[in-house]
Amino acid sequence: MHAPINPWSSQQSDDIEKLFSLFGIEPISSASGILPRVPSFISRGVVVGHRDYRHIAEAIRDSKPFHVLTGFMPSGHPHLGHLMVMKEVVWHVEQGGTGYITIADREAHAVRDISWAKCDEYGREYLQCLYALGYQGHTYFQSRNKHLLDLAFEAATKVNFSELQAIYGFSDETALAHAESVITQVADILYPQVDSPPAPTIVPVGIDQDPHIRLTRGVAHKLRMFTVEEREGYISVRSKNAPPAALDEVHRRYRGSKKYEGHVDIPGGKCIDVSAEVRQIEIAHGGYGFFTPSSTYHRFMPGLQGGKMSSSVPESTITFTEPDEVVRKKVMAALTGGRATLAEQKEQGGEPDRCPLFLLNLFHMVEDDAELMEIRRRCLEGELMCGQCKKETAVRVLAFIRDFRERMEAAAHLVKVE
Repeated sequence: MHAPINPWSSQQSDDIEKLFSLFGIEPISSASGILPRVPSFISRGVVVGHRDYRHIAEAIRDSKPFHVLTGFMPSGHPHLGHLMVMKEVVWHVEQGGTGYITIADREAHAVRDISWAKCDEYGREYLQCLYALGYQGHTYFQSRNKHLLDLAFEAATKVNFSELQAIYGFSDETALAHAESVITQVADILYPQVDSPPAPTIVPVGIDQDPHIRLTRGVAHKLRMFTVEEREGYISVRSKNAPPAALDEVHRRYRGSKKYEGHVDIPGGKCIDVSAEVRQIEIAHGGYGFFTPSSTYHRFMPGLQGGKMSSSVPESTITFTEPDEVVRKKVMAALTGGRATLAEQKEQGGEPDRCPLFLLNLFHMVEDDAELMEIRRRCLEGELMCGQCKKETAVRVLAFIRDFRERMEAAAHLVKVE
């Protein structure tokens, strides 16, 4: 059994290739070429992996409907480490996706013991950040969305505790509310296809959230009435839990098809076309017709002192509520990719790709690729010393934070949650 990735840990493995190999995640390059325009978070190597992103890239290319959803656990103030996934959501909405944001207050209360009042306070700050970035779409708190909770109950009928143990490493000591929060997140991922017509759905996350994706993909499949498979010379439509009338409808729709007990075989045709037709039949007979959700995976922005940037490690990150002097001190005290001595730095150059400050610039602070590459060159060739780099980065960070605070304040009136 694979060692589980823990979605709630502040320490995560940075061996991305090993994790991708273990869990069957593909490099983003296998799908990004379909996009009409590749965004900087892919071209700069921030988003590195995916599950079934081709369906989303094709929807963008062909101007077809799709959804984009992600969630935020309100366990503390939002910080720079959260901005990347927010930018991914905003970009996908700009490409034509229907946006959904969930504030995972049930998870925060169950896992972090955050009070409901604090969940509300932090959750609203996350939404202000999203609106400050230009987000347009749906937002909700888990605990206040009855349709979501009904969907979670239905999803729970397809999951047993041994499956949660295998995926998450749960033990006999795991609180039932913790397990329930996981099922609520499964419902979150499927919710756009219940609130809106079913369509391919992209869920941008960090690699630590992959257990939720894997579990949900399995549940989505279990909640379908039919499976549609291409065989040699025909398409097989097999009932999983479909009412007899739905199977009869599949048979009637396709002249020349043969109906057997539990399945219909359709000669010729394309699997993609039959799948679309069967999905509509399923929905007409009370089914969900879910598309299996897709996902992208971004690298973690390293904390200022190394490790993962996390709300639970205050010195690792910068929030949008901290005073300017605190922000500057944190930047000036950050670890770097410099050498042990000034002489070695001048002779050997720095190591920007291992440097939290360079990666902070790469993720958010420097928009122009040519400017970013010049910073990298200066570091590699020993022209840029760490002290000077810290000063330059501090100026950028302070300007960014001040501007973002203003945008958050201007967007506060947009925070209206369901």
